[in-house]
Amino acid sequence: MNTETRACHAGREDFPDLVVHAPPIDLSSTYPIRDLGDAMRAFDAFAEGESPADANPIYARLHNPTVRRFEVALAELEATEDAVGFGSGMAALTALLLATCSDRRHVVALRPLYGGSDHLLACGLLGIDVTWVRDPAAVADAVRPATGLVLLETPQNPTLGVVDIAAVVAAAGGVPVAVDNTFATPILQNPASHGAAYVLHSATKFLGGHGDVVAGVVATTRVRAAGLRQVRIVTGAVLHPLAAYLLHRSLPTLPLRVRAAQATAGVLARRLAAHPLVERVLYPQADGVQLSGAGAVLSFEMSGGLDSATRVLNAVRLITPAVSLGATDTLIQHPAGLTHRLVDSAVKAECGITDGLLRLSVGLEYAEDLWDDLAQALAATRVRAAA
Repeated sequence: MNTETRACHAGREDFPDLVVHAPPIDLSSTYPIRDLGDAMRAFDAFAEGESPADANPIYARLHNPTVRRFEVALAELEATEDAVGFGSGMAALTALLLATCSDRRHVVALRPLYGGSDHLLACGLLGIDVTWVRDPAAVADAVRPATGLVLLETPQNPTLGVVDIAAVVAAAGGVPVAVDNTFATPILQNPASHGAAYVLHSATKFLGGHGDVVAGVVATTRVRAAGLRQVRIVTGAVLHPLAAYLLHRSLPTLPLRVRAAQATAGVLARRLAAHPLVERVLYPQADGVQLSGAGAVLSFEMSGGLDSATRVLNAVRLITPAVSLGATDTLIQHPAGLTHRLVDSAVKAECGITDGLLRLSVGLEYAEDLWDDLAQALAATRVRAAA
């Protein structure tokens, strides 16, 4: 089945038995115990990271049917055996680091990453030693016997660079590679098909797609998923069933939303590149092998630095100045001052995250309306600068 069909039907295998058509929501925090022996066996299975479909959930921190349906659906879209949902993208990343670095306390990370991910690794909170690299060719030399994970994001946030996943996997040797696939989504890229051991999403973004849910998810093998569930159980970083319902509800429209927004993003990228006040536009180049489309996120750098970028943010009317991305409406934000504010200034400069850089997450509005808004904001910026 093609992607559109799988997006519509994934995670709904039990609907005929339940005699439902829409995803049901199970909001129970606890469940009646009808047989103590069965419940004890189920508890042991959950403690090992298993997710038996026919077991009594016992308690919502251990298992929830609504969450499980979303996990099954996302795993199918990412072409992995399993997936594990979390209360946020950062909770998912934290669990991933705890699960992979319990005995090997070293990580190789390719910059740039999302600012929160960068800060979590750099601040030392988890007691993990990090070697930072910019070039996939440097991964092999950075890997040590104590390396538990290689982490990258592609397309990169916010500079939209495309990293060759297969090349990183080869350089990592036997060390598992985790790829943040938030920008591309499973519609445009399936990292596991190129050797990634873990596929990470801030599900808050395109997977949710409507700006009304905060969530994270990691797609991987069944064995690795068990380790992630063990971390989720003991840390309590659970995905709320209402959030899981919203995510599962949104998956059928994911291919349509991504491709429609991508078409508009391409139009805006070309027009911004031709504008005299824009020094550069950062937008991925799809290769048709790893990345099948450029996506709906782009960045552009204003001549005039922070002052000009601020003027654009203040002048837009239809576009919303806000962090996050992947919503139905278009969002614009200043990475250096917001999403990447906690990243070291020298690192931001090295990665090209300048004071004049703006990141645009293109939504589902009519392309000409969005361009009219950007054009008037750029024109207003020019007028105020001249004054």
